[in-house]
Amino acid sequence: MKDFRLFDISDFVMDEDFIRWVNEKKKADTDFWDNWQRQNPGKYMVVAEARRILECIGTEQRVISETEKQFEVERLMQTIKGHIDEPKLKARIIPVSKKWWYAAATLLLAIAGAATYFVVKLDKAPEKFAYETITTSRHLIENINTSEKAIILRLPDESIVELAANSRIAYANNFDSIGTRDVYLSGEAFFKVTKNPNRPFRVFANEIVTKVLGTSFIIRSFEKDTVIQVTVRAGKVSVYSQAATSAKETSSPNQLGGIILTPNQELVYEKSKQKFQKALLENPVEILPDAASQKNMLYEDVPLEKVFTQLSKVYGISIVYDNELLKKCTVTADLRNETFYKKLELICKAIGARYEIIDGQVVIQTNGCE
Repeated sequence: MKDFRLFDISDFVMDEDFIRWVNEKKKADTDFWDNWQRQNPGKYMVVAEARRILECIGTEQRVISETEKQFEVERLMQTIKGHIDEPKLKARIIPVSKKWWYAAATLLLAIAGAATYFVVKLDKAPEKFAYETITTSRHLIENINTSEKAIILRLPDESIVELAANSRIAYANNFDSIGTRDVYLSGEAFFKVTKNPNRPFRVFANEIVTKVLGTSFIIRSFEKDTVIQVTVRAGKVSVYSQAATSAKETSSPNQLGGIILTPNQELVYEKSKQKFQKALLENPVEILPDAASQKNMLYEDVPLEKVFTQLSKVYGISIVYDNELLKKCTVTADLRNETFYKKLELICKAIGARYEIIDGQVVIQTNGCE
C-alpha cells in the first residue's frame, strides 16, 4: 500500500495512479484525491505543483517496457562515457540499483517531453495583445472614460461594464465573432456578464485573457502598472497567459480552464516575471443573502464540520482540513457580526488550531481535538 503522505513532488509526478488522475480525471480518482487532500492539507501545495507539472507536459504517460527502460539506461551510460575519461569514471562509480536508474531514465524522458511541449507551445503562442494595435487595425466600437468618475456601459449582449476613470474599452459591433464575445481593455473595469455558456465572454487585458460564461469580476490592467489584477465578485472565471495559451483553448464553449478563480479570490500577474499568484481578498464579502448567512452563525456546541461548511458557503471560499482529526470538535460562539478572518481566528483559537492561506484557499493546521 502506498503512503502518499511520504511523497514529494517527484514521487507524485512519476506515480501511475497520480498520473491517471491528472490525465483522465475519472470521478473515482477525483473523489479519492479530493478526500486525501482534505485529510492531508499540509500536502496541498506539493500536490498542486506536481499536478501543474503533469498538466504542462500535456500528454498521457504511456507504459514503458522493461526493454525500453534498459535501453534508455544503457544509452544514458554510453553518453556519459563518451564525455568522461573511462579510467576516472570507473574509479568514481558508486553501485546503485537498476530501479534508481529506471526512475532517472523515466524522469529524463518526462523532462525532455516537457521541454518539447514548451518549445511547441511558445512557437504557436499568439503575439502579446496591444490595445492600440487592436483598435487601429480593426473596426471596433471604443469607449474612453476621460472623467474622474466611473461610467456605466451596456454591451450588445446586455452585459454591464463599469469603466473606471482614465480607462478604455473596445469591442466589435454585436461582437461579430460567432463563437465568443471579445472585449479589449486598457485600464480598470467591473464586468457583470450576461450568462451564455455556449458563447464565452473574453476580456483581453495586456498579457492575460480572462474568460467567463456569466459572472461578475474586476480587472485592473493599466499600461504603467507592473501587475495585472483580476478579482471575482460572483461565479467563476478562468485566467490565461496569452504567451502560453492557444486561441482555441480560450474559446472552448461551456468550459473553463487555465487558472480558476471563485468568489473572494484575486489573481495577480507580475508582468516582469510572467508569474501568477492567487490569493484571498483582504476583506472577503458574503455572497449569500443576509437572511441565509449572518443570522445563522450563532453556534451552541455545533460540530466543527457544519461550521466550516456554512462558512465556506457564505463566502464561497474553500476551507481544507483533516476531517478525521477534527471530527470530535464542536464550536460554541457568536460569529454573526465578525469579519471572515475574525471568524477563522475565533474558531481556530477554540480548537487549538491555526490557519494559512494557500493558493486562494484556507488550510487548517491542527493536531485535532480530544
